[in-house]
Amino acid sequence: MSLEYLLTAFIICLSPGIGVVYTLSSTLGGGVRAGFWAAIGCTIATVVHLVVAMAGLAAVLHTSAVLFQMIKFAGVAYLIWMAWAVLNDRGGLSVRPSTPVPPGKLVWRGILLNILNPKIPLFFVAFIPQFVPVGSPVGLLIELGLGFTVMTFVVFMGYVVVAATGRQRLLQSERTMNWLRRTFAASFAALGLKLAGEGTQG
Repeated sequence: MSLEYLLTAFIICLSPGIGVVYTLSSTLGGGVRAGFWAAIGCTIATVVHLVVAMAGLAAVLHTSAVLFQMIKFAGVAYLIWMAWAVLNDRGGLSVRPSTPVPPGKLVWRGILLNILNPKIPLFFVAFIPQFVPVGSPVGLLIELGLGFTVMTFVVFMGYVVVAATGRQRLLQSERTMNWLRRTFAASFAALGLKLAGEGTQG
């Protein structure tokens, strides 16, 4: 596994997306514990997408417009619901301290948010082959996949630590918490609209 691959994977994982927004909002609402389980869910989804991509199913998804659209709009609907729930401070989706959310529910939400984005396996199909020489053994694909998975979890936990460090100070400011709630809600909505506007190609 080359340094170039790890650096590229790090930059990709660091880029704000659905998983990052969810992990940050979970950490602010429930602390390090909630952030950890949210990161676990997002990482599991990454593993599933990697398996799908490596099995060649992403190529099928790429050529099936109907299947792609069905998955895409399911993801859009879920993101819009997340935006509404965060904006209205609904229980476990609140960025304010509330009754602890069971780990299983945090993990499941993280999986759903990322699984319902059909662009992810397509991305892996385009990304991973750049680092795989022709005729390479399957073991190399598995190694690259595991490397990306570990990088995903490490980066997400970095976000958790950063969010948890300033959490108490943020919670003391009503104005800041209202701003954060609207920001996260807007982020989920924007990600949903972005996904809705993407076509089946690229």
